Amino acid sequence: MELQPGREAVVRVAVATLWTSPEAVRPVDCPALTAGVDIPTWVSGLDTDQQVGDCVLSQLLLGERVLVSELRPDGWARVVAVEQPAAKLDPRGYPGWLPAGQLAVPDPAHTSTDRPLVVDATVTGLHAAPNGPVELPGVVVGTRLVPAGPALDDWRPVHVPGRAAPLWLPDGHLVPASAASPTAEQALAVAQRLLDVVYIWGGLSAHGIDCSGLVHLAWRRFGVLLPRDADDQAVATTPLSLGAERPGDLYFFARPGRKIHHIGIVTATPGDGGQRRMLHACYRRRRVIEEELPADRTATLVGAHRVSPAGRVSAPGR
Repeated sequence: MELQPGREAVVRVAVATLWTSPEAVRPVDCPALTAGVDIPTWVSGLDTDQQVGDCVLSQLLLGERVLVSELRPDGWARVVAVEQPAAKLDPRGYPGWLPAGQLAVPDPAHTSTDRPLVVDATVTGLHAAPNGPVELPGVVVGTRLVPAGPALDDWRPVHVPGRAAPLWLPDGHLVPASAASPTAEQALAVAQRLLDVVYIWGGLSAHGIDCSGLVHLAWRRFGVLLPRDADDQAVATTPLSLGAERPGDLYFFARPGRKIHHIGIVTATPGDGGQRRMLHACYRRRRVIEEELPADRTATLVGAHRVSPAGRVSAPGR
């Protein structure tokens, strides 16, 4: 079957990048555009200005569902990322463009009555066979996969979009999708594993990430579906009185009269002197850092919020 406008498709590469338009891509973006996408090479080739270029909207993980709205003859697809809420842009999800070669038609045979699996390794690869060559590198934490059978010698087979035969990865790199609501501390622990990851505007992976992407991915690991952008994340979470925040809660930042532009994850209970600490993907430092809020951050702090893990992501193929 072929991709069709008005139908769902799934991402077939480890990490697909969602672009503002096909015309917005730059020569340096070539490693992120092929069917054999290489996100680490793409990230390493960006200079500090290109890391924050506004041509990137978001990223999608292997198996993530999209609604195809347009297919161009030059191989580009306009899609809506239905697992990344963006109410101000499209009630169905985050809209943008990506190469059609990075998508596959969902295969009805790739279903399972077993609980879906979630990648818990920060980065891993899918292999052709147990201990075999890597067929699909760069798969990141939070990726949801459909089991293709029981583990064999500590390796687990999984269904992969666009491939007839299962691929394999170490069983220890996977956990069953949890039906229980996670704690804020659990989400914080996932985000802490991304310390020092490069800041990429629109990034949503362990290869490169932005501030709202860090929050989205940390909770997505546990099946909690938060919006993609910081201002929408503020609407979707519960405000707290400043001083009541605890590790795993969220800090939001905005300049006077402007919308929220930044978000961080609380890493410590506020000190007696009002000192606050957070983990965040820092635009200025171009990486994920943990720090005490400097004075200029404190000046733009507009609130602390708590995630209520009510929304859950449907498993791929379910």
